[in-house]
Amino acid sequence: MQVVKLYTRKGCPLCEQAQLVIEMVQEESLFQYEAIDIETSDDLTERFGLMIPVIEVDGEILQYGQVDYATLSEKLSGENDK
Repeated sequence: MQVVKLYTRKGCPLCEQAQLVIEMVQEESLFQYEAIDIETSDDLTERFGLMIPVIEVDGEILQYGQVDYATLSEKLSGENDK
C-alpha cells in the first residue's frame, strides 16, 4: 500500500487545503495517510520550512506549495493500477 505523507505546520491555510485534497482523493484511492508537523523537528523545518505543504508519496516529493486534486489523484490511481 502506498504511503502519502503531508508535511505541514499549525496555522497554515495551504496545509489545511492540502489535507482536504488528500481526503477527497482517499475516497477513491487506497493509500495510507500521515500528517507530519515539521515544527517537531529542526531537520524537517530546515528541509521543508519554505515549501509547505509538501506531499510525499513513497519517498518522492509529488507536490509542494499549492496542492491540486488532479495531480494527486492521477499519481495515486495510476500507481494502484499497476
